Amino acid sequence: MRIKNFFLFSAVTSLILTLCIDIVVSLLMYSSSKDIDSKTLLIFSGVLFIVITIVLNYSLNSYIRYRINKIYNQVNSLKKRRVSNINVNADEFDFLARDILKYSYKKKKEINKLNFRENYRRDFLGNVAHELKTPLFTVQGYLLTLIEGAAENKVIREKYLDRANLAIERLSEIVGDLDLITKLETNDLKLKIDTFNLLTVIQKVFDLLEMQAKKKGINLTLDRFYDIPKFVLADQAKIEQVLINLVMNSIKYGKINGTTVVSVGYEDEEKLIIKISDNGEGISEDNLPRLFERFYRVEQSRSRDQGGSGLGLSIVKHIIEAHEQTISVNSTVGEGSTFCFTLEKA
Repeated sequence: MRIKNFFLFSAVTSLILTLCIDIVVSLLMYSSSKDIDSKTLLIFSGVLFIVITIVLNYSLNSYIRYRINKIYNQVNSLKKRRVSNINVNADEFDFLARDILKYSYKKKKEINKLNFRENYRRDFLGNVAHELKTPLFTVQGYLLTLIEGAAENKVIREKYLDRANLAIERLSEIVGDLDLITKLETNDLKLKIDTFNLLTVIQKVFDLLEMQAKKKGINLTLDRFYDIPKFVLADQAKIEQVLINLVMNSIKYGKINGTTVVSVGYEDEEKLIIKISDNGEGISEDNLPRLFERFYRVEQSRSRDQGGSGLGLSIVKHIIEAHEQTISVNSTVGEGSTFCFTLEKA
C-alpha cells in the first residue's frame, strides 16, 4: 500500500521546532553568561533538524498507514460483522471508517439484490420460453401434418384440429396468467372490495370443479355443516379464483378416491382463516420455500403432464397479498398438504 510522503510537512515542522530549541538554548546560555559557540550551535541545530525530520516523518507515515489499514480491515470484514457493531470515537478517521463501511455494506447489498434479480429474470425468461414453446410446437406440428395431405382424411383432420385447439387454449391460458400476474405485481389490477358470504363462493367452486374431481374419485367437502354465513370483505371474483386454483391443485395432486376438505375458522377477532386440505402425495420440505414462485414445479415432468400454466400458486399468493393478508402451506410427504390463507371479516 502506497501512502503520500509527509516529508515536506515534517521538514517544515522540524525547522520550526529546531529554531525554537535554538532560541531557548541561546537564551539559557546568555542568561548564564556563557559564550555561545556559533559553529557548535549550528552543528547541533543541523543534527537536531535531521533527527526530528526523520522521526516525525516516520511517525506520521506509520500512524496514517495504521489507520488506513484499520479502515481496510473493517471493510474487508463485512461478511463477519455488522455496521452497528463498529465503535466510533470522536475522531475523523473513525468517522471516515464508519462512512466507508456503511457505503460498502450498502453497495454489497445492492449488488446481491441485482444478482438475485438477474438470476430471477434469466430463470423467468427461460421458463416462459419453455412454457410457450410446447403448445406452439404442438400447433405447428398438427398444422404441418394437415398441410402435407392429412387434411383430406376427415377423421384425422377433426382429430388434429381439436388437439391444435387444445394447445391454443393452453397457450391462451399461459398468456392470460402472465398478464394477470404482471398486473398484480405492478399494482395495476384494482381490487373491487365488497362484502360477501364466503361459504357461497366455496360451494360455487365445488360445483365448478365437480366433474374434474369425479374423474379421480375425489370428494370435495366442507369440514362441517355451517349454520351461519361467513361474511368477508374482499374482491369476490379474485377470492373465487384463489379457491379454484387451490382446490384444482388439490385435485391434480390428490390421490385417487381421496378427499379435499375446506374449512373456515377464526384467525382472530378481525380475520377468518381458510384451509384447503387434501390427503394426496404431499410436498417435501425442500420444495416448500419455492412453491409460490412463478413456473416452479415440484416434479417437472409429472407437473407438466397435469397441465396448467405453472402460475396458479404464484397468482394465488399475489392476490392474497394484494388484500394485505397472508398465505402459507404445511405438507407431509405421503400424507397430504394444507394451504391456509386469511381474509378480513366483514
